[in-house]
Amino acid sequence: MTEITVFDPPQCCASGVCGPSVDPRLSRLAGDLAWLRDSGVSVTRYNLSQQPGAFVENATIQGILEKDGEDALPVFLVDGAVMSQGVYPDREQLARWTGLEAECGKSASPGSGCCG
Repeated sequence: MTEITVFDPPQCCASGVCGPSVDPRLSRLAGDLAWLRDSGVSVTRYNLSQQPGAFVENATIQGILEKDGEDALPVFLVDGAVMSQGVYPDREQLARWTGLEAECGKSASPGSGCCG
């Protein structure tokens, strides 16, 4: 089973989808990560402000933070390998990394589907 681990920058809650002004990228990502889980992918997500121990315990993430600081976040690992840092990937990228077919048009927010 493919495993995706997300190391998010500090946010007010685990998903970042909270507060008076929600970032649409985070809403889309929440839907895309749910889609991955529903497709059989193991997804673990850590938030720097709520789970700092996970960042320290992972040597790869600790090295990235020492070199580039918090600006390198978010970091996406797939089976332990760094696939992306500093940006949130779209569903098409997540699908490619996991060998899934991106169900175009079913992204969490209108107009953000992988097929344009």
